[in-house]
Amino acid sequence: MLTRTRLFGGRTRVTFRLAEEQPDGTVSVVGDFNGWQPGAAELVRRRNGTRTVTLTFPPGEHRFRYLATGGLWFDDDSADRIDPQGSLIRVG
Repeated sequence: MLTRTRLFGGRTRVTFRLAEEQPDGTVSVVGDFNGWQPGAAELVRRRNGTRTVTLTFPPGEHRFRYLATGGLWFDDDSADRIDPQGSLIRVG
């Protein structure tokens, strides 16, 4: 699930949240905003079992996917669009 909060200067804070039943092990969000670098934005497990990471984006469209331990790639059903290239969010 994605949660968006508008900030000053046209930027938007996006929280990426995975339910507790998502894959075991480490999960990171990778995309065009971090050079598709695994581990650059690792989701942290919370007390309620969910995992989250919050990033700030400039206005525009941004592509991303999740990468879990073992090389498992998956998309976010709450993204604005999902296509063969992955998940897409629009901010701003």
